[in-house]
Amino acid sequence: MTSNILNPFWLIMAMILLLSFTSAASTLDALKWAFVSIAMSILPVFLIIFYLVRRGSLDAVFTNVREQRTRIYLLGGFCAVISYIILAYSGAPSLLMAGFITGLSTAIIFTGINLWWKISLHTALVAASATVLVMLYGWIAVGSVALVPLTGWARIELEYHSLAQAISGALLAALIVVVVFYPLALA
Repeated sequence: MTSNILNPFWLIMAMILLLSFTSAASTLDALKWAFVSIAMSILPVFLIIFYLVRRGSLDAVFTNVREQRTRIYLLGGFCAVISYIILAYSGAPSLLMAGFITGLSTAIIFTGINLWWKISLHTALVAASATVLVMLYGWIAVGSVALVPLTGWARIELEYHSLAQAISGALLAALIVVVVFYPLALA
């Protein structure tokens, strides 16, 4: 249940909404940026994954087979690049752009790791989201950090990841947010 609720699609959508509403000039602008971002980055990936699952090319939407994950990472990275270019050209808020650069950086790094080892994207995205929340909202958001070990435990309990894969995903994603998102968010 935890893995289903805190899955990568929901988390990325929530972060896009958060970054849009935190940085846009108005509610209408926030809705516009969120809609465009979700339509270009999440929706195509989800639809292609769903198609590949129905066709039998992937074993599940959140595939547990490392070799099948590479094309998902590449697809997500490609959509992030296209989204970033369109959003930058359209004058999207800098905080949202920082989120896309961070997501692209994560996709590149995790794709490289995935060639040899399976790392937990679920725990990575929960950790990245919690790190962004704490950066943006301070101590009021610290409770979100508790979702990281909960997600890691769920992934291990389901036997989708080892303890090392869950911890590595969380720590690496938090580090990427600190190194990439934080400086761009301050700019």
